[in-house]
Amino acid sequence: MKTTSALLTIIVCFASATGYGQEPVSGPRAQAQTSVDNQGIRNYLLGPGDVLEVRVFGQSEFTSVVEVDSEGNLSSLAFLDPIPAKCRTEKQVQKDVATAYAKYINDAQVSVRILERKSRPPATIYGAVRQPSQMPMLRSVRLNELLSKSGGLTERASGSIQILHTEPVMCPAPGEIVEPIPADGTVLPRVIKIADFKANKPGANPMIRPGDYVSVTEAEPVYITGSVVNPIQVFMRDGLMLSEALAIASGVRLEAKTNDVIIFRLKEGSNQREIIHVDYAAIRKSRKPDVLLKAYDVVEVREASPLSSDRLFATLFKGLAQAVGVVPTVLTRIP
Repeated sequence: MKTTSALLTIIVCFASATGYGQEPVSGPRAQAQTSVDNQGIRNYLLGPGDVLEVRVFGQSEFTSVVEVDSEGNLSSLAFLDPIPAKCRTEKQVQKDVATAYAKYINDAQVSVRILERKSRPPATIYGAVRQPSQMPMLRSVRLNELLSKSGGLTERASGSIQILHTEPVMCPAPGEIVEPIPADGTVLPRVIKIADFKANKPGANPMIRPGDYVSVTEAEPVYITGSVVNPIQVFMRDGLMLSEALAIASGVRLEAKTNDVIIFRLKEGSNQREIIHVDYAAIRKSRKPDVLLKAYDVVEVREASPLSSDRLFATLFKGLAQAVGVVPTVLTRIP
């Protein structure tokens, strides 16, 4: 028996050294193995639901495919008591399995290999991102990587990102303080300001847990119409002011009635709109404060009378241009 075990050991060592029995890795598969999703999985910690192949060389009756049970153990190995697996690496489990089988087999040669990693649900990102997607959580992942995988933020991204934890931390790091999920499931999302994230402020790029839902809130629209160069739908940001919205619309035309810009605003709890008159000319001269816009505002810049003080210059210029046969270009006021 000892001679057979020694010979088996030599064969195993030779196979390991030469790569015998392993498929050659090249092309797309080789690239996949070094992809970002697979980085760091050598330190993968097992959990309930993971599927392992346990092989005892030379003893096929002991070779089996087993799943980590709900208690975090390997409880279906032949002749063995449950082997703890939760929050341990496959190498640590392999050592314990070999020790356990040594009671029945002299110099037991054991290998443990992960077939399926199913203990950690993927993280989901959606909302104002280019590619709403799910990311396998085989390792530690931060918010910036999840955003990168989703293609980044869209122009509709508003001022915040909400992160909702749905699963408790399975294997916290030593010294890590983790707030438990309440039994009633009433978990409040963590809110990260996009401005803080872009500025790389401390705490604005947190770790993402398995099962997390990450929502990039979508901005609500404001509509700019009338005598502006580029009538447009503007998406709300934190503190969007009237002058900023008009600048996004490329400014007002020279014929615009800037002393009476109208904002049609939804009344709270109603489908009706109130009318707000704004002296934008006074705002430009810093005589009046700028106006904070709200979601679904309709900003209408009307044309002034051809002979009004606001439009007289534009009227004279247009007439002069027509007299000399010049086609006037669109003239605008700089907001």
